[in-house]
Amino acid sequence: MTYEKPLRALADPTRRQLLERLSQRDHTVGELASLTDISQPAVSQHLRVLKHANLVTIRPEGTRRYYRANREGLVHLRQYLEGIWDDVLAAYAEDDPQPPKRKRKS
Repeated sequence: MTYEKPLRALADPTRRQLLERLSQRDHTVGELASLTDISQPAVSQHLRVLKHANLVTIRPEGTRRYYRANREGLVHLRQYLEGIWDDVLAAYAEDDPQPPKRKRKS
């Protein structure tokens, strides 16, 4: 199942925090370490997991490596979650074929 790697990678709050920063702009490991108060080796390990899950890409520039969030890595996870949501809505509709009417605001 292709959604498992991103799901496992995002289970860690530190990796979610790093991915959120990388979704705003590209960063080096050193920049991420200084912005998050996490050691550079720890940031590198988290980025390795995110890279393995296809959630980040690397852009080399001279001697530096810039990391960036990869939206394509979320495609399968998003499809999985949307499928679950569709199942929830269908089950709800089966349980109550006539949902309650909304009250009008006066």
